Amino acid sequence: MPLSVQKLVNRLTFRQLQVFLTVYQAASYSKAGEQLGLTQPAVSSQIRQLEAALDVPVFEYVGRKLYCTAAGESLVKSIHVMFDELRFLQSDLAAMKGQVAGDLNIVAVNTAQYVVPYLLKEFCQLHPKLNVNVRVVNRAEAIKRLNDNLDHLVIMGIVPEEKPLASLPFLDNELVAVANADHPIHQQKNLSVQDFLDAGLLGRESGSGSRLALELFAQENRLSLSPVMALGSNDAVKHGVLAGLGVAVLPKLGMLPELKLGQLKVIPLEGFPLRRSWCVVYPKGKHPTPSMRAFLEFVQEHLGDMDKFFCES
Repeated sequence: MPLSVQKLVNRLTFRQLQVFLTVYQAASYSKAGEQLGLTQPAVSSQIRQLEAALDVPVFEYVGRKLYCTAAGESLVKSIHVMFDELRFLQSDLAAMKGQVAGDLNIVAVNTAQYVVPYLLKEFCQLHPKLNVNVRVVNRAEAIKRLNDNLDHLVIMGIVPEEKPLASLPFLDNELVAVANADHPIHQQKNLSVQDFLDAGLLGRESGSGSRLALELFAQENRLSLSPVMALGSNDAVKHGVLAGLGVAVLPKLGMLPELKLGQLKVIPLEGFPLRRSWCVVYPKGKHPTPSMRAFLEFVQEHLGDMDKFFCES
């Protein structure tokens, strides 16, 4: 190790780097202190020691606003690399002990938010050292994050075929036709699918997985599809149906309490329920981390009893 680097290592501490990164993200000494449980003078002291070790300023005030210097911006990049390496080391050391540790970052599309908690309950019990982070987004954002390789795994329904993705289907996603219990459509005889679609259909926004599944079904069966209202989530659509705004096609697992209580009723239609699968998805070229491998192995091992698992939940 070069002598100059050795001197730097002797004077730097991980605490200084942590404090610096927190100040950088909060853009405030006082807010960083609140997050770290330190007084503002203690934060200032850590930053002064860091600047003395580096022999350059990392922050500067212009007026009353705090700015990061060019040297500070360069330090941010290096800290991210160092902290990533520490996370990899943590995972490797835990693997040597027969444990899985570190982070597992999962993105779930809106429809899958009803499924992920039940998947994670037993998985987290098996791997208590693992820090699992779940972000719920719409389908368009999930695909963008896949393209940018921002997460470990994505849980979604319809997997884009034009992209080089690996996918593991693990559970049926039944989309059923529903109306609230008082809707006059329940009294209609010989109800066709087109009659249902014309009865005030509430739909998801363009590009969502649920809407795409219904659009594909309509195209295959030469049905016209003209939703009277587009809403931004399945919960919003469900509550619209409960309020009597119209009818909808929604994931059955997202309505189990309302169906059990009789607030919503499934309408029997030819070709329904629409059956898709929830899948665990990641880019084909991605090198699986220990946490990714553990989750994929967990899902694979439970494929046979996955339906029972969710029904019991």
